[in-house]
Amino acid sequence: MTEKTVFTPWEVEGVVDYEKLLKEFGAYRVTDELLTELKKHTGELHILLSRKVFYAHRDLDLVLKDYAEGKGFFLYTGIAPSRSTMHLAHIVPFVMTQWLQEKFKVNTYIMIPDEEKYLAKKASSLAKVDSLVEQTILDIIALGFDPDRTFIFRDREYIKHLYTAAVVVARRINFSLAKAVFGFHGETSIGLIFYPALQIVPTLFEKKRCLIPYGIDQDPYFRIQRDIAPKLGYCKTASLMSILIPGLEGIKSKMSASKPETAIFLKDPPEVAAKKIMNAFTGGQPTIKEQREKGGNPNICCVYQWFRILFEPSDKALLERYEKCINGELLCGECKKELAERIKEFLKKHQQKVKEAEKIKDKFLYDGKLASRMWNWEFDYASLRE
Repeated sequence: MTEKTVFTPWEVEGVVDYEKLLKEFGAYRVTDELLTELKKHTGELHILLSRKVFYAHRDLDLVLKDYAEGKGFFLYTGIAPSRSTMHLAHIVPFVMTQWLQEKFKVNTYIMIPDEEKYLAKKASSLAKVDSLVEQTILDIIALGFDPDRTFIFRDREYIKHLYTAAVVVARRINFSLAKAVFGFHGETSIGLIFYPALQIVPTLFEKKRCLIPYGIDQDPYFRIQRDIAPKLGYCKTASLMSILIPGLEGIKSKMSASKPETAIFLKDPPEVAAKKIMNAFTGGQPTIKEQREKGGNPNICCVYQWFRILFEPSDKALLERYEKCINGELLCGECKKELAERIKEFLKKHQQKVKEAEKIKDKFLYDGKLASRMWNWEFDYASLRE
């Protein structure tokens, strides 16, 4: 990263150096050998793994070892509503999490921090956040999670179960560490300074190793968790970290709700989404003639990258697209039209699944009455190693 880069869970500015992040964060590349070990258990690899969209990890090898030895593990991820409903970049960690749940048949906890972005001053009001929560939950359910193994909870609703553990965690994080890790400053709200303790709590929901798929900008929370957990008698959390998912302005941009013209929202009418794709940045030449002669550059083209991330399941077809682009056989307009059609089809299906999710959403949610320990978890602080 350059000196001017801002890189926190709430703000990313500048060019991100992913190799430098590995060294700074103490993480490791997802190797082909590790993927081979994973494939022994799953039978196949999701393209988000095989194409190294999820490119880094901590302790994924230990997760697989625990699973092979019968100890098991559990999954955790989440999203904080702020300015809008979910967009395509938001779903990437959820797609990965759902696939892992399906392959390993493990419990999955999904936090909806309905206070975080308000405390970070990225949402104008709590009422605005609340207006987005239900749609966010339906979008997540529509991705195919197992209702018997998935618990989705809102922080402000579930707080009586979270708070004791958060207090215990918060006591072990001093302000100097929080300031260094999160970049807190004089204008940071005191609520946001406490919030990391809450985000760490679900990693303690079971006395097993927790595996969390997330964008690498969310890593600060879990570096702190790894310092605290062993002192409390819990496992260090394991991580699968993805690159930052690009917006439609180019691969160095991050898809963001603050720039709606650069993002494909799950609630977008399919035709609106298609129009956005047709205006997206590509790696093409200024004219058709130059494109035919010189070829394009798929490595900087966000249209090609979205084929690579989610919308081209065939590795062979993806390679052919790449080669046709660099050889000048494929024009940007043709590529955009094909991606637009695939995204339109995805949105139509997803929006129908959202309607179906309405009928089953109660199976995923806490209502204060359910008897299951998974839903009514209480932190066993009496047995802590103080």
